[in-house]
Amino acid sequence: METATALRSSFSTCVRSSNRTSYGRPRSGSVPFVTVSNKGFLSLSHPRVGLKSASFQSQKKRSAIKASSSSDSAGPTAPIAPLQLESPIGQFLSEILVSHPHLVPAAVDQQLEQLQTDRDAEEQNEEPATETTNLVLYRRIAEVKANERKQALEEILYALVVQKFMDANIPLVPSVTPSPPTSPAQDDKLELLHSPEALEMIQNHLALILGNRAGESSSIAEISKLRVGQVYAASVMYGYFLKRVDQRFQLEKTTKVLPEGIDKGDSNVRQHASEAEQAPPSHPEVTSWSEVPNTGGFGQAFKASRLRNYVMSFDAESLQRYATIRSKEAVSIIEKHTEALFGKPEIRITPEGTVDSSKDEVIKISFGGLRRLVLEAVTFGSFLWDVESYVDTRYHFVAN
Repeated sequence: METATALRSSFSTCVRSSNRTSYGRPRSGSVPFVTVSNKGFLSLSHPRVGLKSASFQSQKKRSAIKASSSSDSAGPTAPIAPLQLESPIGQFLSEILVSHPHLVPAAVDQQLEQLQTDRDAEEQNEEPATETTNLVLYRRIAEVKANERKQALEEILYALVVQKFMDANIPLVPSVTPSPPTSPAQDDKLELLHSPEALEMIQNHLALILGNRAGESSSIAEISKLRVGQVYAASVMYGYFLKRVDQRFQLEKTTKVLPEGIDKGDSNVRQHASEAEQAPPSHPEVTSWSEVPNTGGFGQAFKASRLRNYVMSFDAESLQRYATIRSKEAVSIIEKHTEALFGKPEIRITPEGTVDSSKDEVIKISFGGLRRLVLEAVTFGSFLWDVESYVDTRYHFVAN
C-alpha cells in the first residue's frame, strides 16, 4: 500500500485542525467524515466524546440534474452533476440546465430579484409587540423562510458552477466508482481555464499529491475513499484561494504595481517557506511545507513561480484572509458536493478523539483518474469564487 501511504502523507498538507462546524451536516448523532471550520479550513473531526458509531440514514429522494443521452425521451439519462437539488428554485434551474443551459444566468437573475424582494418585504414587517404565541409563531415562520432562502441561494451557486463546466464542455465526474476515466484532452481543457501563473501553482499542487507517480496515468492504486474525498474537498478550497489571489495578481500586473522581488528564483520561495511554517493555519499548501511527502522530492513539489512569490509576499493576516471562504453558503456547497460525489463513510470516534476509519471503503483508482479529480476540484473552487462574487452583486450575502 505504498500509494495509500503516499496519499496519506500528501493529504496531511491539505488539512489543518481548527474550530469546527460539521461537514456533511450530521443528523441524528451521526459523525461528519470531515469538517470545515468557521474560517473555511478543512480538518478531521476530533470531538472529545466516548466511542460511538456513525449512523447514516438514507437521504430523501431529490431532483437529479440529468441530461438525456439521446433524442428519445424514454432513453437512459446520465447525471451532469453529483449533487441533486431539492428546493423549488433548484429544481427549476436543474430543468433549465438540461434543456437550455445558456439561459441559466438569466433565470438566476430573475430568482435573485425575487429573493431580494422577499427579504425586503420580511424586513419591513413588524414583530408583534408583546411576548405572545403570535410572536413565537412569527419568529418561527421568519426562521423557516430564512432557511429556505439560504438553501435556494446555495443551489443557485451550485447551478451556476455546473453551468460554467457545461460552457467549457467539461463533464463533472459523476462517481468515483468505477475510477474516473483518464482523459488527457479533458485535463488539457481544465488547465486552459486557469491563467499561466495559476497553472504553475496547480502543477505544484498536483506534484504534492501524486509525488513521483504523476506520470503513471494508467497505474491502478487501492486508496481509502475517505482520504480521496478529503483531498478533493481540500483541492476545491485551494482552487477558491488560488482564484482569489490570482485575480488580485492579474490586476496588479496589469496596472504595473506588483511588489518588487516576485521574479526571484526558488531560493526566495524556500526562504519564505521556512517563515510560513510559523504562520497561523491558512492555505492548505502554503502552511505545510515541512510536511511535503518524500515520494516526489521537495524540488519537484515547489517550483519557483511568480504567483507563488507574490502570495508569499503577503503578511500572515492577509494570507489568512485570502484563505478564508467568505460565505457559509459556499462552505455548504463544498460539503454537499463532496458528500454527493464520495458519499458518507462509516467512521467512529475513539475516546481519545481520533477517527477510527477501519470500516472505510477502499477504492481502486488510476493515477490519471486521481489527477482528473484534483484538476476538477481546483477548477470547481475557482468557479465557486466567480459565481459567489457574481451573485453577491445582485443579492448581498457575503460577509464583509
